Amino acid sequence: MRILISSLFLSLLVSTLSAQPIPPKREFRAAWIATVVNIDFPPKGQWNSNVQQEEFIRIIEEFKRLNFNAVIFQVRPAADAFYSSSYEPWSAYLTGEQGKRPDPYYDPLEFMVEQCHKRGLEFHAWINPYRGTMDANTDQLGRGHPLRTHPEWFFQYGKKYYFNPALPEVRNYITTVIEEIVQKYDIDGIHFDDYFYPYKIKDTPIPDEKAFIHNRGQFTNIEDWRRNNVDLLIEQLSKKIKTIKPHVQFGISPFGVWRNKDKDPVRGSDTRAGVTCYDDLYADVIKWLSNGWIDYVAPQIYWHFGHPAADFQTIANWWNKNSFGKKVYVGHAAYKVNNDSYEEWSIPGELNKQIELNRNLENIKGSIFYNTSALRKNPLNIQSSLTQRYAYPALIPPSSDTEFSTTITGPKLKKIKPRKNGLRIKWKRKGKTPHYYVVYKFYGKNIGDFENPKSIWYISPFNPKKKVTLYDADYRAGQPYTYVVAAVDRYHLERVSNLRTVLAKKKK
Repeated sequence: MRILISSLFLSLLVSTLSAQPIPPKREFRAAWIATVVNIDFPPKGQWNSNVQQEEFIRIIEEFKRLNFNAVIFQVRPAADAFYSSSYEPWSAYLTGEQGKRPDPYYDPLEFMVEQCHKRGLEFHAWINPYRGTMDANTDQLGRGHPLRTHPEWFFQYGKKYYFNPALPEVRNYITTVIEEIVQKYDIDGIHFDDYFYPYKIKDTPIPDEKAFIHNRGQFTNIEDWRRNNVDLLIEQLSKKIKTIKPHVQFGISPFGVWRNKDKDPVRGSDTRAGVTCYDDLYADVIKWLSNGWIDYVAPQIYWHFGHPAADFQTIANWWNKNSFGKKVYVGHAAYKVNNDSYEEWSIPGELNKQIELNRNLENIKGSIFYNTSALRKNPLNIQSSLTQRYAYPALIPPSSDTEFSTTITGPKLKKIKPRKNGLRIKWKRKGKTPHYYVVYKFYGKNIGDFENPKSIWYISPFNPKKKVTLYDADYRAGQPYTYVVAAVDRYHLERVSNLRTVLAKKKK
C-alpha cells in the first residue's frame, strides 16, 4: 500500500484554529443515517443499487472530511432489512417494495461496512427492536414479514403494529435477528434508539392488559412489569453479543430525560419533560448502565441551553453523573438548526456551545448528530463550525470494559529516507493484525505529546495490510522529525512502535 499525503489546506485554517481550544485526541463523532420513510437514505425513488452506492459514498466522504469517525446506520427500520436477512424481508425503503431484492443485486450492509472501514470510520448497525410496521396497512407487507407468519407476537397501537415485549418468543426472535447481523457482518456496534414501548397516544391505553393478567409473575404493577419485559431483552442481547464478538459495542440512544425530579426526587433530573424514558417508554436505562448491559448511552438531548422545561446543560450534567463508568455520547438536534420555533436554534453557535460543554464533562466522550440530511443542508453554515471544533482527526474512545487488554504489538518501523514523493515511512506488522494504525509526527528529535491530536499525522483504513509505505511530502530540509507508529486493536487500545528520527534532507 503506497499513499502520498500532503497538507494542502492547513494554512487556510491557521487563523481560525488559533482561537479555538485544542479538541480531545479521543472523541466519538458520528451522525445518524435514518432509512425509515427514506429520511436520509436512500432518497425516495432512488432504487437503483449503483446510484445508492454512489450516494452512500458521497455521504461518508463528506463526514470523513469533517473529521467524523463513525456512522450510525438504520439497518432494520420496521421488522425489515437493509441486508440479506434469513428472517425478515428486504425493506421497501431500500427497493420500493418490501421483499424485493436490490437491483442490481448487492448486500447494502456488507457494502457499507466495507466502505466505512476503508475510510477509517466505525459502522454501528441501528436497529428498531419492536416496531413492526409504520402504518396499519398490512397489504404491502412482504411474504416473509413476521406479522404475516406470527401475528400473535404483535399488538396494534394507533396506526402501527408493534412486537409485544412481554412474550419470550419475541425476545428470542429479536435476539436471533441481531445474532445473525453480529455473526455475519464486520460491524462495530449494535445500536437501539428511543423506541421501546410505543410513545403514548392520549386516551389510548396500550393493549397488553390481557398479557399482564396471564403473565404477570410476581408483578402487581403493570408499569414495573413492562419495564422488566424490556430489561429481559436488553440483558439477553448483551450476553449474546459479547459471546459472539466481545468487541462489538452495544449502545442505546434513549429519549433525553430519564425521569423528572417530581417523579423521583432523589435520582430524577431537574426537568419537566412531557415524556420520559422510565415512566412513558418503560426503558430503565440507568439499570442497564449500572448492570453493565450496555457499553455506551447516547441520550437524545434535543433541547437548547436555557429551555424552560429541559435545559441542555442540566440534562448533560445529569447524564455525566449517572454514567456508571460507561461512555456517554450526546445526541444533538442538528435538524433543529434554523428550523425550530425557539429562536435559540436560529442563532449560530448553539451546537458549538453544546460540544464545548460535552468536552468539559468527564464522562461525556463525544457526539452523535441527528440527522445527516440536516447536516448536509448546512443551515447557518454549521459545517464550518464543526470544521473548527473538529479541526483534527480523533480516535474512538477505548472500551470501558477493563477486562479487555490488547494482545497486539507495535509494528517495526524502518529507517526513514527522503525520496521523490517525500520522506518515506515504512513499517511491518509484528504479531497479530491490528485493527488500524496511527502515525504520530513530532517536530524535533524527541517524542512530544501523544495526547495532542495535532501530533496525529495519519490514521490508516481498518484491516490494514502487513506492510505499509507512506510518503510525507510536508517537510523542510534540515529540520529533524520524529515518527512513531501505533497499532490499535478492536477495543481502540494502542501499542506503539520503536521511534524513528530523521534529519530531513533534500528530495532525491
